[in-house]
Amino acid sequence: MDEDRQELADLMLSSLKNDGVMQARPGLSFSRFSGPTDLHHGFYEPCFCVIAQGAKALTLGGETFRYDPAHYMVCTVGLPMTAQIVEASTKQPYLGLRLTLDPGVVATIIIESNLDPRGESNARAVDVSDLDSDLLNATLRLIRLIDKPDDYNALAPLVIREINYRLLTGAQGGRMRHLARFGGQANRMVRAVEMIRGSFDQPLSVADMAHNLGMSSSGLHAHFKAVTSMSPLQFQKQLRMQEARRLMLSEDFDAAEAGFKVGYEDASHFNRDYKRHFGEPPMRDIERMRQTADRP
Repeated sequence: MDEDRQELADLMLSSLKNDGVMQARPGLSFSRFSGPTDLHHGFYEPCFCVIAQGAKALTLGGETFRYDPAHYMVCTVGLPMTAQIVEASTKQPYLGLRLTLDPGVVATIIIESNLDPRGESNARAVDVSDLDSDLLNATLRLIRLIDKPDDYNALAPLVIREINYRLLTGAQGGRMRHLARFGGQANRMVRAVEMIRGSFDQPLSVADMAHNLGMSSSGLHAHFKAVTSMSPLQFQKQLRMQEARRLMLSEDFDAAEAGFKVGYEDASHFNRDYKRHFGEPPMRDIERMRQTADRP
């Protein structure tokens, strides 16, 4: 495994000459950082992540997940999370890869391999597990194909299928079944997340959402928190904060405009929630981010 990890790091270094994130192929991205980073607030779509060098910490709700070359991370529901590179240096930069998980591929494998479709209804949507030799080797074989376009087009789907199969039959198999949507509470939580994401700027009625999902309000709250580590209202608030930050940073909205755009009627309420979430008032936070981006 040490040899495979070293080869994986070498291949990624040859693709990433400078710090940053690059899309190696559709659905597959690499990242490189030459030192620890500040906290980054972002949205993780369903994905499988492996680190070749360094270490990273993810925070979901009040829980933190740390992983490194000996572990992999799986996220099976689109979630707002905080990420931070915690181990990296110029000589040994952080090197990570992210592979998007396709629900259709997962469902097909379950059916064709006669796997039990039942998932863990209250399994948290994110977790970290030990990276075994078979999963590491499959990941390495996928990365070996990057510089061979014809081989990648022909063989990558087969290797990606193998990766998904090994995830389904490994420690995170119950969690992976969230993606297949064969029914049950896990499927309802995926639908609940989509409902909130689709109208996060509108008032949220947990009672109405529970009714639409055929659940009680208390049942929805309990299952949603088990899967996402947040209540539905906390989840909505994180989505609002991240979108407001994007609007101010990328589209030059002022704080009042951004707050109104994401569903706040009261500017002072928005400012309080923003400072509580990001640690600074809106415009001070945006100014700091712009200054950081302008540094050579």
